[in-house]
Amino acid sequence: MKKNIVVISHCILNQNSVVNGLERAKGPFPISKNILEKDISIIQLPCPEFLYLGFNRPPMNYDEYACIKGYRDFCKKLLLPIIEQLKSYIENGYNYLGIIGINESPNCSLTDRQGVYMEEYFKLIKDNKLNNNFMEIPTWYNEDNLGNLLNIFEEFLKRGNFYEKQH
Repeated sequence: MKKNIVVISHCILNQNSVVNGLERAKGPFPISKNILEKDISIIQLPCPEFLYLGFNRPPMNYDEYACIKGYRDFCKKLLLPIIEQLKSYIENGYNYLGIIGINESPNCSLTDRQGVYMEEYFKLIKDNKLNNNFMEIPTWYNEDNLGNLLNIFEEFLKRGNFYEKQH
């Protein structure tokens, strides 16, 4: 039985949670279908922006989120149960493939300037000695422009030992 699991930023499955007007898909990003077709289980992170500031929040950048008093602690509080879930899955034979984030997000970006939420996530990953494999959804990716994201996804799976665990 395949036992692979991935953590994903909330808006990969729910573009309705992003700042109104900045959506790039009607619901989930199309990559979601590829994850499910490979029988990979998903842990969807809660959206810290939506939960902290609500649906009608203004667009904000990294510095604005980083300056909100108590926001980092809020992010860590959201992430702690996720880390405990991951540890439990791993202890029970699951292969944690890594995390999929959103490029240029003030919270879920993984490269260039890492988002506030992901800074806290990777601190917890390191503290708990968990796999730090990642990929992110590029800013150009949307329902009409799938580009080479499937190649990026395949590389992510290889780094996460997806194919080695199939036998």
